Amino acid sequence: MIEKAFTGSRKYWAWILFLLVIIAIGFGYYLLQWFRGLGVTGMSRDVSWGLYIANMTFLVGVAAGAVMVVLPYYLHNYKAFGKITTFGEFLAVAAVAMCILFVTIDLGQPTRLVNLFIHPQPHSILFWDIVVLSIYFLLNLVVGWYLLRCQHYEEPPRAWVKPLILISIPWAISIHTITAFIYSGLASRPFWLTALMAPRFLSSAFAAGPALLIVACLIMKRFAHFDVGKEALQKLAQIVLYATIITVFFLIVESFTVFYSQVPADVSPLDYFFVGLNGQTTLVPWIWTCLIFWVVAIALLINPRTRKNEKTLVLAAAMVFISMWIDKGLGLLVPGFTPSPLGTITQYMPTVPEALITLMVWAIGALILTILYKITIGVKEESGEEESAHAISF
Repeated sequence: MIEKAFTGSRKYWAWILFLLVIIAIGFGYYLLQWFRGLGVTGMSRDVSWGLYIANMTFLVGVAAGAVMVVLPYYLHNYKAFGKITTFGEFLAVAAVAMCILFVTIDLGQPTRLVNLFIHPQPHSILFWDIVVLSIYFLLNLVVGWYLLRCQHYEEPPRAWVKPLILISIPWAISIHTITAFIYSGLASRPFWLTALMAPRFLSSAFAAGPALLIVACLIMKRFAHFDVGKEALQKLAQIVLYATIITVFFLIVESFTVFYSQVPADVSPLDYFFVGLNGQTTLVPWIWTCLIFWVVAIALLINPRTRKNEKTLVLAAAMVFISMWIDKGLGLLVPGFTPSPLGTITQYMPTVPEALITLMVWAIGALILTILYKITIGVKEESGEEESAHAISF
C-alpha cells in the first residue's frame, strides 16, 4: 500500500515539496536553538512555557477529537462514518507525532527526552503524559493501518483488533485529561488551579478535532475528488457545534466565578486575558478574535442553511479550529504566567526562530497526514468503498 504515496498529480508533489522546504528552513533554526539553547526563543524565567507547549496542548486535543468518529462507528454502528473513520485515526497519529516533537523541542536537547524513560519519575505528570501519548499513537497507527490493510486485501479483520479499538476510546479521553492535570496541578498558578480544566480541555478537543477533519474532507473532495458523503459532514458539523457551545459555556462559568469572587490572584490573569494588565495588552486582540470567531462559527453551524453549504461550513470549521488554537494555546498558557507569583508582569512574544521551528513541526505533521491520507484514498478507491468488508461488530 505504501507505493500509493509515491504516485500523484503535480499539485500533490508541489504540496510535498512546499512542506519539505518549510521543514528544511525550520530545521536550520532548530540547529541554531540546539547550539545556542532556548535563549533564542521568547521564553524567560517568568514565562517558561511558550509556543511549543501551547501547540502541544492544543494538538493533544486534536488527537483526542478522533474519538468522536471512532466511537459512533465502532460502538454504535453509525455507518455514515465508515468513510472517515480511518481518516480520523490517522489524524490522531499525525497530531500525536507533532505533540511528541513539540515536547522534544521544548526540552532544548532531544537527548533529554530519553531521560524521561531512563530515569522515570512516577510523580511527574509530564512523564505519564508522554507515556499515554505514545501508547495512543501506537493504538491509532496499528488499528488504522491494519483495518486499511484488511480493506486493501479484502480480508475480514482478526479478533485481536477489537480490544485495541475498545481501549483507544477511553484512552483518547485520558490523554487530554492527563495533559489538563499538568496545568491544574500547579498550585502557584491560580489561572490553572481549577477542576474545570479537564472538562474544558475535552470540550475544546471534541470541537477542534472534528473541525479539522471537516476541513480535510472538503480539501480531499476539492483536490482528490474523494467525497466522504454529506451525512458524515453534517454529523461532524453538529458535533463541532455542540462542543463549541459547551466550551463557551465553560469559559463563561469560569469567568463568572472569578469576577464575582474578586479574589485578586484569580482576577489578574483574566484581566490580562480580556482587557490587559498595567498597560500590557499583547494578548487582548487574540482573545477577542477568538470570541468573535466562536460567535460567528456558532451562528453559521446552528443555521441549517449555512451548515449545509460547503463554503460556509468550511469557513465555520476553520474559525472553530483557529479559535480553539488561540484559547488552548497562548490564551491558556500566557495568562497562567501573568502575573508571576511575585507579581511580576513579563510580556511574552515568540521570536522568529521559535515561530519557524513551530512551523517546521506543523509541516512534519502535515506531511505525515498527507502521505497517510494519500494511501487511504488510494485503497478506498480501489476497493470501491466497501466499508462493510472491514466493519467490526461489537
